[in-house]
Amino acid sequence: MSVVLVINSGSSSFKYQLLDVETETALASGLVERIGEGMGAASHKVHFTGVGAAAVDATYTQELPIPDHAVGFQVMLDAFAEHGPSLTENAPVAVGHRVVQGGARFFQPTLITDLVEINIDELAVLAPLHNPGAVQGIRAARAAFGDLPHVAVFDTAFHQTLPPAAYTYAIDRSIARKHRIRRYGFHGTSHKFVSESVAEYLGRPLRSLKQIVLHLGNGASITAIDGGHSVETSMGLTPLEGLVMGTRSGDLDPSILLVLARREEMSPAQLDAFLNKSSGMLGLAGVSDMRDIEDRREAGDGPASLAFDVYIHRLRAYIGSYIAQLGGVDVISFTAGVGENSPLIRAAALETLGFLGIKLDAAANEERRKGIRTISTPDSSVTVLVVPTNEELEIARQALAVARVA
Repeated sequence: MSVVLVINSGSSSFKYQLLDVETETALASGLVERIGEGMGAASHKVHFTGVGAAAVDATYTQELPIPDHAVGFQVMLDAFAEHGPSLTENAPVAVGHRVVQGGARFFQPTLITDLVEINIDELAVLAPLHNPGAVQGIRAARAAFGDLPHVAVFDTAFHQTLPPAAYTYAIDRSIARKHRIRRYGFHGTSHKFVSESVAEYLGRPLRSLKQIVLHLGNGASITAIDGGHSVETSMGLTPLEGLVMGTRSGDLDPSILLVLARREEMSPAQLDAFLNKSSGMLGLAGVSDMRDIEDRREAGDGPASLAFDVYIHRLRAYIGSYIAQLGGVDVISFTAGVGENSPLIRAAALETLGFLGIKLDAAANEERRKGIRTISTPDSSVTVLVVPTNEELEIARQALAVARVA
């Protein structure tokens, strides 16, 4: 059997997906949210019910009190029992958990034991917005599926190959060591999946390729990948560093925090919320969704136009920097919500790189279809691709591999 249940848990919600790794098919998926609030909500989608042309997805929703993650998992199990697919006929052989921060302790998918769970909890100091929710999900899942191996797949693991020059901040070494301050990088599961998919699509050995992968969604990061190894990435100690994002500022002068602390009397908690939840595109234009930004820009909205320009400016700066770090590039890939669906962003990001021989096929760039596709011209010096990411499938693959040797 090759069925794996993948869990992506936050502090007040969790997503889940039941996948058959062998066929790379999602059997069901769902979201349990507003956990711990007065009234929770749950949605459960059964993929491809029916036969042949009549096959459609069926979605079921409900609202009910969900006081904690344990109750949330029971809601999920009840949905499987009532609406399918049957967890008896499609019995998972492992549960894969997305964990954002693995620090320097975890550099590969790891079988979850009591000690591993404690370590993930301790690493919450490096990811206070993410790891606590993951721990809650792990505990609830281990209680619900006590007889299955549980595997943690870390967003940071792929970036453990960063060289010291890339992950070291120029601050006092003793302070950095004491507080484990270094660049860890994130979205590693997506960057790994995309870079390996590119090699398979092109029919070339992964080790022969110099790649730049742009994971552009509400959260965004860019990674330079040399021979399958991450050698530079835009996110740092936290997912705040790097590109301009939906609600996150990305790179900025650290002195800005000192100015705000002094002049606005903002506390650390207020500064954290300011930079993570009300900056980025939201701070610049009042909306965080790139589709809204593009529509407002087209209508002549000034703040949206500036936000778009700032976003593109940062993208170009990183792409150029990573080409220099790699000593050239073979493939540039766009993935995630914005990267896969915005021809305008892709074209603008590469517009100034013609001097390197990068040529975009305008018609191919505008085309919308599923699967990997080439959007550069045949005579382009660099292959440019749109590559749909599938972090859940990558987590399921890694979880299954660990479970089979556990």
